Amino acid sequence: MSYLDISIIVVYLLISLILGLYFTKSASTNTATFFLGGRNLPWWLAGTSMVATTFAADTPLLVTELVATKGISGNWLWWNGMLGGMIAVFLFAKYWRRAEIITDVELVEIRYSGKEASFLRGFKAIYLGVLMNGVIMAWVNVALGDLMRVFFDLPADTIIYYLAAAMFLVVIYSALSGLTGVAVTDFVQFWLAMVGTVVLAYLVLQSDKIGGLVGLQQKLPASTLSFFPQIDTYTQGVITGVQLFSISLATFFSYIAIQWWASWYPGSEPGGGGYIAQRMMSVKTEGDAIKATLFFQIAHYTLRPWAWILVGLCTLILYPDLPEKDKKLGYVMAMKDFLPDGLKGLLLVSFLAAYMSTISTQLNWGTSYVINDFYARFIEPKASQKQLVNASRWATLLMMFVALLITTQIKTLNQAFEFMINASAGLGGVLMLRWYWWRINAWSEITATISPFVWLFLVSFLDLPKPYDFLLIVSLTTLSWILVTFLTKPTDKQTLINFYARVRPQGFWKPFETEKSVQNNHLLYAILASFSATLLGYSILFSIGYLLFPMEYNVWIWVSMAVVGFILLRYFAKKGEIWQNNNNLKNS
Repeated sequence: MSYLDISIIVVYLLISLILGLYFTKSASTNTATFFLGGRNLPWWLAGTSMVATTFAADTPLLVTELVATKGISGNWLWWNGMLGGMIAVFLFAKYWRRAEIITDVELVEIRYSGKEASFLRGFKAIYLGVLMNGVIMAWVNVALGDLMRVFFDLPADTIIYYLAAAMFLVVIYSALSGLTGVAVTDFVQFWLAMVGTVVLAYLVLQSDKIGGLVGLQQKLPASTLSFFPQIDTYTQGVITGVQLFSISLATFFSYIAIQWWASWYPGSEPGGGGYIAQRMMSVKTEGDAIKATLFFQIAHYTLRPWAWILVGLCTLILYPDLPEKDKKLGYVMAMKDFLPDGLKGLLLVSFLAAYMSTISTQLNWGTSYVINDFYARFIEPKASQKQLVNASRWATLLMMFVALLITTQIKTLNQAFEFMINASAGLGGVLMLRWYWWRINAWSEITATISPFVWLFLVSFLDLPKPYDFLLIVSLTTLSWILVTFLTKPTDKQTLINFYARVRPQGFWKPFETEKSVQNNHLLYAILASFSATLLGYSILFSIGYLLFPMEYNVWIWVSMAVVGFILLRYFAKKGEIWQNNNNLKNS
């Protein structure tokens, strides 16, 4: 690397550190300021912070791995989450903001009653905040480690020390500045990361070996470039080293019909939990919560993917002999081979920005569970706000060590992603229905949280092909929690009355409705708005894709569908009074 590259990196790191440290004082007031920014974040800042968090060092590498092994249609592994994400926007965002809680795990003891509710809150605080959060940070670390190993030719056994240094830098500003500092640095980091990936895509496409978008299209088979699974066999025009890639129809079905609602995964959780709920609860009003989350869904699924996908497709031509387990490294090799001095520094800064934005959010979010839902709830319930903020800072450092430990155990990005999906298969139904059906109780959620691990272990002996193993786990988990729901006592009546008065959910709550709290039922309009927004999002995604790979007829179809989706969204949102805040609701 040149001195210019190194200078760019050093300047960026200093700016990130200064931005984070600037908000230290404001984050020290109480846990609400440390974990929620005082519930005062602008919607655009909260929304951008959500997008930045899902754009980590692992994301371009994972997309490259998917494209290089399954073609563009392989992205349905995560594209399917848009429907669940849009449902979270219109069916859950208001409820999260209305609940006035610090974390989504805190909702457990507001919605449920008894010792089982206390157990569930404590269990989820450790299970999600430490274990699952540690897995997420670990695979982000694995991606950055792969980048550093290939880009700098570093020995594999030294990577963990560089990762520890990178994480410690993030710990410094996230532990001191809280969510406000994290969100502000996220904003800067997201746009840096976007510029870097677009620049790389342009340079790689313009190389002599690719020959632009036209050359790329000519050198790859149609099935590789298809946005949807192919059932025909394409044999003409295949260049040496390039295979036919497409996901199966069964896999596609499981993605679009099952996975988006059945599994828990940060960023696309059914019911909008995790750090998405944290951002929903950090804005000023319910309307802002909807705007922030809608912006996130559109940006996450439609604005970012194509720069990564283009480079992933180019790696099939540039590095055809890479073994399947190393396909993701094609992205890093392209950075190393095609970037001139100065731009290497910019691209590395963009990866560092993506990495830091994700790690800072995961540290703050995971720590909020450990402190608010375990330490303050069970260990030191009489701790002062100052003590809790100080404990949060130490817990942030502890989370770093947990993530580093798990990092040493993860081998591939796809492996970690699939584990996350299978280990929560069937949980999503409970996370959504607990807002809309009073009969869901703590035992329902406990069963839906734990049973996927049991079924995952047992199903592994059947040696079922994908996605049939996933579909079986979803079916067994869903059957388990439904049976447990009816075999156990419902939540205490007074708890349900208090919850309904506080959140005023729609759906099946008739036994607890009162004349004062009943509002017009706009649930149907909210559902229709979410489907309209999904149509809009996918139409934008595919319109951009067909503009890149010129198919004029398809472009106009998807642009027209985007217009229809936008018109329908506006209509249903207006009819359902979606944008109105709590204090404007009738009879509130």
